[in-house]
Amino acid sequence: SNFPRSHRFASLPPLSNTMTVPAASNVDVCPAIAPFFGYMGVAISVIFSNVGAAYGTAKAGVGIMISGISSPELVWRNLIPIIMAGVNGIYGLITAIILIGSMTKPTATTNAYSLYTGFGHFAAGCCCGLTAMGSGMAIGLAGDASVRSCGAFDHESKKQQLVKGPITSGEGGAGGTRKKKQGGGDQLFVAMVLIQVFAGNLGLYGLITSIIISQANYICV
Repeated sequence: SNFPRSHRFASLPPLSNTMTVPAASNVDVCPAIAPFFGYMGVAISVIFSNVGAAYGTAKAGVGIMISGISSPELVWRNLIPIIMAGVNGIYGLITAIILIGSMTKPTATTNAYSLYTGFGHFAAGCCCGLTAMGSGMAIGLAGDASVRSCGAFDHESKKQQLVKGPITSGEGGAGGTRKKKQGGGDQLFVAMVLIQVFAGNLGLYGLITSIIISQANYICV
């Protein structure tokens, strides 16, 4: 009360109608659970892609061995589905290596790995793993039917040659029939290769998408 009225409220801050809201802290953007989603993406990419590769290999392998009983000379040519199915497992491995290399280790004070990055890595793992699994299943089912068809066609051609006996190239109708049948077997093989290539492209699309998604990172500082 001893101070003048003009100095009594001089130290108070000026009144304002606005209110300062603190920004989101690193704990909200980069919580401790964020790396869980990243490692889940790694696991999904490896597990599901190898499940597809294993199914495709097993399904096509059964058909190859059954058709190899009557046509053992076609076994090596019918291994294309096995190779195409195994590539899907490599796609998952590549994605897992890329995701692990993009992860940032936490320090004693902060966690630099954000939820944005974790969700992106999770989506990348799902893209690669699920598409590779679908590709492997398609390769196995189509490959099994393809190798059985090639083996059955070759077996029937052998039976007809044994019944008719050796045929020279100068004979008209019979020679034409043999040439036509040989061309039919080649057409079956070409169709099998095209089916396997387009079924394998499904896993490649997932790999490309996962690589693009994995490049989107946000690091807390």
